[in-house]
Amino acid sequence: ALSPQPESEVFEITDFTTASEWERFISKIEEVLNDWKLIGISSGKPLEKGIFTTGTWEEKSDEISFADFKFSVTHHYLVQEPSDKDGKEELGEDALPLPMQDLLCMNNDFPPRAHCLVRWYGLREFVVIAPAANNDAVVSESKCNLLLSSISIALGNTGCQVPLFVQIHHKWRRMYVGECQGPGVRTDFEMVHLRKVPSQYTHLSGLLDIFKTKIGCPLTPLPPVSMAIRLTFVLQDWQQYFWPQQPPDIDALVGGEVGGLEFGKLPFGACEDPISELHLATTWPHLAEGIIVDNDVYSDLDPLQAPQWSVRVRKADNPQCLLGDFLTEFFKLCRRKESTDEILGRSAFDEEGKEAADISHALSKLTEPAPVPIPKLSVTNMVHSAKKKIRKHRGVDESPLNNDVLNTILLFLFPDAADKLADVFESRTSTSAGNNPPPENEDYNLFSHFKSAPSDSLTYKLALCLCMINFYHGGVKGVAHLWQEFVLEMRYRWENNYLIPGLANGSPDLRCCLLHQKLQMLNCCIERKKARDEGKRGSMSDRSPGGASGDGAKGGDHSGDNPEKEFGKSWESWSDSEEEFFECLSDTEDLKGNGQENGKKGAKESVNLKPEGRLHPHGKLMLLHPGEPLYVPITQEPAPMTEDLLEEQSEVLAKLGTSAEGAHLRARMQSACLLSDMESFKAANPGCCLEDFVRWYSPRDYIEEEVVDEKGNKVIRGELSARMKIPSNMWVEAWETAKPVPARRQKRLFDDTREAEKVLHYLAVQKPADLARHLLPCIIHAAVLKVKEEEALEDISSVKKIIKQIVSHSSKVLRFPSPEDKKLEEIIAQIMSVEAIIARARSLKAKFGVEKCENEEEKEDLQRFVNSLLEQPEVSVVGAGRGPAGSIIHKLFVNAQRVPAVPPLEEELRRSGSQEERRQGMQSEFPPPTGREVILRASVPRPAPYSKALPQRMYSVLTREDFRLAGAFSADTTFF
Repeated sequence: ALSPQPESEVFEITDFTTASEWERFISKIEEVLNDWKLIGISSGKPLEKGIFTTGTWEEKSDEISFADFKFSVTHHYLVQEPSDKDGKEELGEDALPLPMQDLLCMNNDFPPRAHCLVRWYGLREFVVIAPAANNDAVVSESKCNLLLSSISIALGNTGCQVPLFVQIHHKWRRMYVGECQGPGVRTDFEMVHLRKVPSQYTHLSGLLDIFKTKIGCPLTPLPPVSMAIRLTFVLQDWQQYFWPQQPPDIDALVGGEVGGLEFGKLPFGACEDPISELHLATTWPHLAEGIIVDNDVYSDLDPLQAPQWSVRVRKADNPQCLLGDFLTEFFKLCRRKESTDEILGRSAFDEEGKEAADISHALSKLTEPAPVPIPKLSVTNMVHSAKKKIRKHRGVDESPLNNDVLNTILLFLFPDAADKLADVFESRTSTSAGNNPPPENEDYNLFSHFKSAPSDSLTYKLALCLCMINFYHGGVKGVAHLWQEFVLEMRYRWENNYLIPGLANGSPDLRCCLLHQKLQMLNCCIERKKARDEGKRGSMSDRSPGGASGDGAKGGDHSGDNPEKEFGKSWESWSDSEEEFFECLSDTEDLKGNGQENGKKGAKESVNLKPEGRLHPHGKLMLLHPGEPLYVPITQEPAPMTEDLLEEQSEVLAKLGTSAEGAHLRARMQSACLLSDMESFKAANPGCCLEDFVRWYSPRDYIEEEVVDEKGNKVIRGELSARMKIPSNMWVEAWETAKPVPARRQKRLFDDTREAEKVLHYLAVQKPADLARHLLPCIIHAAVLKVKEEEALEDISSVKKIIKQIVSHSSKVLRFPSPEDKKLEEIIAQIMSVEAIIARARSLKAKFGVEKCENEEEKEDLQRFVNSLLEQPEVSVVGAGRGPAGSIIHKLFVNAQRVPAVPPLEEELRRSGSQEERRQGMQSEFPPPTGREVILRASVPRPAPYSKALPQRMYSVLTREDFRLAGAFSADTTFF
């Protein structure tokens, strides 16, 4: 079609200078090389021996694209100290680029861990250009050539002396071609990779032929070729070592100890051999051509004669380890959603069971003054009634734990239940309460770092039992079942006044996990209830005609001589039902006009009051006004608290706000304990005043000073501190409202019945998952102790370090409520890795017969050798095949070769097939090598006789399914 404005065509200019995609690609490569400052002469010291393994390798990456095909560019380099500038001038004009010098360096020939290009060419730095996506590959020849010419141009343009490689073909083939340029010199890196090996390349003479042809040197006596050879042998079947450890069986444990697992301890060790293979590399590092014969008929390469031996072990991937399995399985519990009831069917904590218990409880209270006589006490007895209830709801056989297992566990948790008779039981409670003095060592105190529970406590044992049951006995069902039994046992103990064993006395230890605190709280309740019931029993038997008050006076009389006994007595007239009655009583006393708030008159009258609830005189202190001795009263213990209650209380206090009423309520809540103590004090010291109370309760708030009175005598005058004189402060208010009521007639500060029911309810509603979360710190604590104990037998320095890290990591993570799963998983993984290392150490110790070694010095050497095998990628064997370790390795191979006779057909195939074995007359001792590596080097002028002599190198590796030649051939480009 005709365009409406034909003149516009004139301005259409074709610009032939615009860059093509290819030129853009080259300029991008140059840009990256410039950015990374890889331009100009490379300088550095000659490589030291082993630096490739001991030094640090780093890499930088960038992305560039050719049209829309993305490539990643990566610079790999060995970190080096900067060399002095003077070196550069000395190099002079004709010094070879560093990478070319590295080709001939023999100090790092077969590095145990390195990038493949480092292994093949011995380079300390290089740049690789590879397709960015994992599945992309440059396969067509034309594209490969295009890439090669691109890097060639980029190197020429920038003057970069670092070798540049391009990865071609599929990634798994690790095929690289590359180039390195210097002033008037160039090295080409080429590669051959074959599946099937041409037979002439399986031995040294064939490889030498290729090398020489490839160099195509014009000189007739060819300069000598130096060779380095390494043969690798793999030992897979440790015929004479079966792996000793089978997983333990808990049913057998009921009778005692089995398979290295003690009851109530975590198991340890691998279920399979954690070392799968041993690789022996025999190396001839420097051979000149012609010294050794190795061709298709005969070989001089006898591994026993090799000057260098080195060994590495291949570790089994994630070997199954017992401790790790226990931990992981237990941790899985934390993610379960079901409640105990859902798992076990309708529960024994249901209404019907409870009513029955409550009714019997109530009846026994009505009908008998003393507590119910105790039936013969045994675990089966305790559990029996619970069992009946459970069986109503599910078939007898459905019970996840069988009776023997269950009874063994309950006996382990409650050793005091074994004593059949109640009185034996009574005498033992005090000792079994778990209040043995804490050992001083740090392992014992780990519980305070991990917020778990002491390692001799009931909570800790329970955690271990649940962990074991979860692993061997019906998983979550078994856990739910044992927990249900445990809670029934707790209720039984509360109702029958039996202390729970394995818990430290006193109020809950806030350094432990909440579950442990709850059990301690329950023990506090049982202790109070027991003291009260005993007091009641005492008062029933010897009640004087004067009733309660006479009884009270008696309490006062005893008080001086035996305060301990008095503790039980002082609650004697207490019980749930009588509480209100006593509160009324104190009001009626008030009506009689005994209150002492009405100034001095009250004080005078109150002297007529009988003192009650005295403990003992307080030193030589006298009351200020009546001048009688000041008595320390029997007071109520403050209520013990678990951390969740403390939090709740502080929330309530915070919510009360700042209003006047709020402040008053807050003061009332906070001063409940103070008020109770004031009332006891007033009862024990009739006619006392606030100053007396302060002198006993908070001596620092009573300031005494010497003054001179009117008669000129020195007297001591005391007064309350400033904070006590603030008008209507809490102390003054409390003192004014306090009536003289001895502790035994006060309203209880600590309602043990209510608190115990709260704890029992809390325990009953825990799901297995909650339980696992509560107890996970105990399990981690136990695992750390186990690992420490096992490490002490092995003494591996790297493991000691990791254990320290685990402890500090766990202390940080477990200190806070509900830690993240990911962090917990990390801790478990760390513990598992330590277990695997120790298992490997044991496996190697057995294989190298460390324990059997008679000679002390040799034993130490072997032990060191085993330890370094665990910690280093490759360990050289002192004395090669002739040293102590060498001879053991030799024996291992010899034994492995004596495999039971091979069936004849296979034998025929093998005989005809393997030239290798025929050629090595020693197939009986060592198997054919799994890998043969050869490095050939020479310094030869190319391409003409008058060219500069330049480094040539060829590396060859031959394994069963793979053959590779990697050559670096240098040429003088000055005239070509």
